[in-house]
Amino acid sequence: MDSPETKRTWNEQKSRLKQKFAILTDNDLVFAEGKNEEMLAKLQITLGKTREELRKIISSL
Repeated sequence: MDSPETKRTWNEQKSRLKQKFAILTDNDLVFAEGKNEEMLAKLQITLGKTREELRKIISSL
């Protein structure tokens, strides 16, 4: 997650997720290297989606 391109891509995806799901906050979408499973778990609880559904949503952005 250190490269500028990866950060930019995640920032774009984060903005799109927030547009799609207004309930999400910046705290819900904090991405730290090695913590993506924790972030997915938090999103899973907040949105009521499965991990697979979340991965598909994020990859489609």
